[in-house]
Amino acid sequence: MCGGWACHQSKPKHFFEFDGEPIVQRTVRLLKECGVDDIAITTSPDRVDTYKVFGVEVIPYEACHYPFVWVEAFYLTHEPVCYIFGDVVYSPEAIKTIVETDTNDIEFFASAPPFAPNYPKRWAEPFAFKVQDYNRFRYCVNTVKEMDNQHRWYRRPPISWELWQVVKNTPANKIIYDNYTVINDYTCDVDYESELQQWKTI
Repeated sequence: MCGGWACHQSKPKHFFEFDGEPIVQRTVRLLKECGVDDIAITTSPDRVDTYKVFGVEVIPYEACHYPFVWVEAFYLTHEPVCYIFGDVVYSPEAIKTIVETDTNDIEFFASAPPFAPNYPKRWAEPFAFKVQDYNRFRYCVNTVKEMDNQHRWYRRPPISWELWQVVKNTPANKIIYDNYTVINDYTCDVDYESELQQWKTI
């Protein structure tokens, strides 16, 4: 799970509570309820102790400066792995979909329009990468960096959507909404703690 340390308001958003439970703790619980026990959280070296409260392995990633901090959360491994974003409120059904979806290569999970009635935003959000071919995934991550150095991305820093465009070899800076596994419910990225209160009224 990609922990990071994006901070809004009084605390990092990964620690915002949804129904009285920190977002990261909720994701760990849902994964375990789906039979997943090999869980680790990646974060910056100075935040390792903070994430140990969630009772899973915490892996520090190499310190990196803007604009590529986010890609360092995809820690080095040569085994099949699923990178789940730590600042997303997942529904139980979303976690089940991610866990049970098979791939021989690389799969991406995100929302897509038309959105579900209980989806809290007006735009699509990314949720996870599931990686079987790790060598190709690392190649794609490095390609994203190279393209950024060449100023080929409209958005800086490039994020998961740009990485997926490289994986699928689709036109840069164009999101295609039908070439990944769509999760179409309330599952969504959180930016501000106040959003979670509105979530409950949707």
